Amino acid sequence: MACTSCSSGGGCSTTSVGGCGSKGSCSSGGCNRLNVFDWLQDVDLPSDFKGFDIVEIRFKGGRKDFYRNASYLPLTTGDAVVIEAAGNGWHLGHVSLKGELVRLQMKKKKVPTDSKEIRNILRIASPDDVERWEAVRDLETGTMFRARSVVEELRLKMKLSDVEYQADRTRATFFYSADDRVDFRDLIKRLADEFRVRVEMRQISLRHEAGRLGGIGSCGRELCCSTWLTDFKSVSTTAARYQNLSLNPAKLSGQCGRLKCCLNYELDTYLDALKDIPQVQRPLQTERGDAFLQKTDIFKKRMWFAFRGDNNWVMLPTERVREVQEMNKRGEKPENLLPPVREEDKAPDLSAIVEGSLDRLDDKIAASKRGKRKRKGGVGEADATARPARPPRSATSERPERSERTERLERSERTRGGDRPPRLAAPDTEAPTPSAGEAAGASEESRRPRGAAAKPLNRRNNRGRGEKGDKAERPQNPDGRPTPEGGAPREERPPRSNNDRRPPRTASPDGGEASARPNGNPRHRDDRNRRRGDRPGRTGGDAPTPPTPPAAS
Repeated sequence: MACTSCSSGGGCSTTSVGGCGSKGSCSSGGCNRLNVFDWLQDVDLPSDFKGFDIVEIRFKGGRKDFYRNASYLPLTTGDAVVIEAAGNGWHLGHVSLKGELVRLQMKKKKVPTDSKEIRNILRIASPDDVERWEAVRDLETGTMFRARSVVEELRLKMKLSDVEYQADRTRATFFYSADDRVDFRDLIKRLADEFRVRVEMRQISLRHEAGRLGGIGSCGRELCCSTWLTDFKSVSTTAARYQNLSLNPAKLSGQCGRLKCCLNYELDTYLDALKDIPQVQRPLQTERGDAFLQKTDIFKKRMWFAFRGDNNWVMLPTERVREVQEMNKRGEKPENLLPPVREEDKAPDLSAIVEGSLDRLDDKIAASKRGKRKRKGGVGEADATARPARPPRSATSERPERSERTERLERSERTRGGDRPPRLAAPDTEAPTPSAGEAAGASEESRRPRGAAAKPLNRRNNRGRGEKGDKAERPQNPDGRPTPEGGAPREERPPRSNNDRRPPRTASPDGGEASARPNGNPRHRDDRNRRRGDRPGRTGGDAPTPPTPPAAS
């Protein structure tokens, strides 16, 4: 199980007495077993410092022992050395540790540095010593199988696990394990006669046996007992109970058949965490019944309870368990294991805070559509029927821009017929009979649309035209129209064309168009009322003679 067992064969491609040259870090069968890293090897020591004279030597199966370097040989970790055997003869081993770390190891294992049981290192192994040691090691496998057959013949209740020959082939040590005491006197006699060596029987525990044989654990790594673990402490099922593990021997046992050593690794951490977990010695009492503990999560501080005959588990925090226990001590029983639900104010949605509700856009659009429909069906239709359609204004018109109020006043004047000059009254003449053309013009004048806004004003003017405002008492013309006071009918005038309804515009000095009215402004309400009040038939005096229009040039 040393370097010669690797695929290169013969000590990692080297046959020198200096070892494999890996300095204890060889990954082959047995070189790295129970290896110790020398973290002081690169530290510079004082020139007058006297090094520690005891060296740690490694043998087959990871067995280690301390030997004294009395000759102060220049040793290096991994070198093969010849040491003094226990009885007589010599044996070959490899240096695993030297220097001040050996002092620490001896202190850890409580081995005194001045003990007389510490033997000496004889010399550094020569090539002949290494060849003899390799030849003897090749005999170990055949010897072990032959010894097992002898044990079966003698029907001994023991198990041979390994055989180790001394390098000078004068002694053979048999390692075995047994549950009870075994009488192997006959076995020793037969083995000594057959192999012609001194036989030594050494009993080891099952854990040491697994460490010597090696293997892969359930974690996927090499066994701890074969790599670094040397102190085997007792492991009990209590450690598994503290960690809430299933008490299944097949899962808790290692290759040695005993409880796994790793169950003790985290035991202290679990014991510290259990200090905050309440001890449930009896079930929790509720109005529904008794709740029994089923499972405990130590690190998350959660406990699961279940009622009798119910497979549904209830998870409770440790604070709630303590609260229920306090209530049971006072003789009270809660309605349920779970704490009462407290209604909390629901936090507003983050999207509503950041972006707002998306429905607000739909409401806004719907409200605007409803407002448009109302305006179209109410005010819009009335305006369309009351107001005449205006001809489209050309884009190239040189008419100066006017305000909305000015255009509205002009539109109302055109609707009421305010562009017409006042009619002349002839109180002393008789009304002539209208001709056919005049009658047609009158009918056309009556068919002309009147503005809806002018109706109330006309109605008020009609009421003010008499002393009593009675329409039936006024004299009327032959065509049915009322006459002004005095009985004289109004003078009929020829109809006017559409082009004559608006007075012509004159060019302004600045190149634009100006109105024929004074100051270029439309007629105001005062002028209109004064013109209407000056007509004949109104109370308050005779109508003045209208001014003669200027002759066209």
